[in-house]
Amino acid sequence: MRTPEEMLNLILNVAKEDERIRAVNMGGSRANRDCPPDIYQDFDVEFHVTDVAPFWDNEAWIEEKFGKPALIQKPESMELIPPDNDGNYFYLMIFPDGNRIDLCITSAEYEDDGEPMLLLLDKDGTFPKIQIAEDFWYRKRPTQKLFADCCNEFHWCLNNVAKGIARDELSYAMEKFNHYVREMLIMMLEWYVGTDYDFQVSAGKLGKYLKKYLPEEIYRRFQMTYSDADYDNMWKAAFEMLYLFGDVAREVAAKLKFTYDEAEEQGIEHYMKQCREHNTQK
Repeated sequence: MRTPEEMLNLILNVAKEDERIRAVNMGGSRANRDCPPDIYQDFDVEFHVTDVAPFWDNEAWIEEKFGKPALIQKPESMELIPPDNDGNYFYLMIFPDGNRIDLCITSAEYEDDGEPMLLLLDKDGTFPKIQIAEDFWYRKRPTQKLFADCCNEFHWCLNNVAKGIARDELSYAMEKFNHYVREMLIMMLEWYVGTDYDFQVSAGKLGKYLKKYLPEEIYRRFQMTYSDADYDNMWKAAFEMLYLFGDVAREVAAKLKFTYDEAEEQGIEHYMKQCREHNTQK
């Protein structure tokens, strides 16, 4: 497997040898000082070019400059994933040695969106100064309103999980459970971490670093919210998620001097138990 240094040299040499490429910057985990380095990190690179057209859907150019990918995706050329139509072109590539490059070809001016970014090459000396940002996935201190909205969304969406299980609609129940409901749980767990670390650490994208920051017992309970396709196990996971969310939310509320709506939790708990009872009687 080529080393990170070899990959960066390859990327920069391609840019240096092509007059149409005027600047190169890199984002993603390799630009983020809070991300632990490993062999799975992508090279999220932008080539700022004079004209995107010659690079558009040009796999011959890719193979000539970078080698033939083992797997490639070109979102702007797909019907399944509607493109942004912003004039940029993306090549998402995994090479036979396991290295991955996500390459954006753009002629647009750079806009700082707060995501960590490194400027690797600026041929004209005119590229905007990039401020080294903190982790893009920091969960900032919530307001009372945002906290209450998170709780409401969590409790409300659990009703769809309960209905999905009771109706034997596996894919529907799983989607509601592991997307809408879990997203709110992870948000609350990130706030829980924030209150312990004065909102100075990041749990990462989708809470991927929660294990690092959560107390062992809280993380063990979080693991228990993941279920297989057995409905009995899904019920157990759903109720574990309900109770874990409530325990964590109460602690967050106490530390931030917020109000937690106990009646809302009791309402969805009662409804879930009704659905489970009706389900077992079938």
